[in-house]
Amino acid sequence: MNRRNSLKKLVMASAGLVALPAWAQGWEASTIELPQLFPIEEQEILTAVADTIIPTGDSVGALSVGVEKFLQRLFADCYEQDVQDNIKVQLNALDASANNEYEQSFVLCDQSQREALLLALTEVEESPESNFFNLVKNETIRGFRTSRKVMMDHLDYVMAPGYYNGCVDVKETETARK
Repeated sequence: MNRRNSLKKLVMASAGLVALPAWAQGWEASTIELPQLFPIEEQEILTAVADTIIPTGDSVGALSVGVEKFLQRLFADCYEQDVQDNIKVQLNALDASANNEYEQSFVLCDQSQREALLLALTEVEESPESNFFNLVKNETIRGFRTSRKVMMDHLDYVMAPGYYNGCVDVKETETARK
């Protein structure tokens, strides 16, 4: 092993770690760009679908924990082109059926109208419509349940269970002396 090369690599890695906080200063979730798989209209429809599946009520909803951003990133990065194309087609078809049925966009429909439109997609099993609905529903639930706010505040998730309490007085008992 060459010590000079190892030391060079170590110094370069250290310099990178020192520079990272200054370079990443000011990063926020709102400043990170999302992949542009969906145009703005389709993003709004996807947001409305997520809000319909888990609406904001007395507790947190899908939009308050950022599930719409999770879905956009997930569909852009983790699904193949044919699934992405089906999602786009179904989002546009959903908006078209809302225009036909209620004479307004899916985004402008109220909760009960949205629910009726989404449940109509499940009438035929193993169809592109039902596959779309099941995918979006399952991923919305997953995004909601694995969000930091839900995990920490509602599911009482503890990152590293088993606490260490150092410097605690231990009372000597009869069984400990034996």
